[in-house]
Amino acid sequence: MYMVSPSELKQRAKADRKRFKKLFDRLKRKVPKDLDRQVQRIHNEAFEEMDCLACANCCKTTSPIFRDKDIERISQHLNYRPADLISKFLYLDEEGDYVLQQAPCPFLGADNYCTIYAVRPRACREYPHTDRKNFHQIFNLTIKNTEICPAAYQIVQQLGKTYS
Repeated sequence: MYMVSPSELKQRAKADRKRFKKLFDRLKRKVPKDLDRQVQRIHNEAFEEMDCLACANCCKTTSPIFRDKDIERISQHLNYRPADLISKFLYLDEEGDYVLQQAPCPFLGADNYCTIYAVRPRACREYPHTDRKNFHQIFNLTIKNTEICPAAYQIVQQLGKTYS
């Protein structure tokens, strides 16, 4: 996969946003029976090429949602009380979700390795969410993720070719 800078990726994705939205609007009107299977195939191909450790843009620019289970698991791993983890690293956003107080993620090492990888939040484990069932339910999120994740961008590009 051709790696582009985060700013170049964001520019490309913004330039393609209307085209991606048009594709997803068309797919949403009549969801193809094989959409999830095709997305899974394209996702697997993209991540065979993608080296997330060379990028880590998601960890550098965005915050996952931390669910109660995530907070419990991470707190136990770090030997913190959940309240201490929350006060040190998290805040409640306008939607009532716990998210990181800062970017980049405080658990991201200089080598782009996650220091809590084994216990990372579910949102991190599933990012960019392109291998889930009922993919048509997250078209808007996927369009946002194309500005952050080169693999998500490539997946949507390939979907456009598959369903053109």
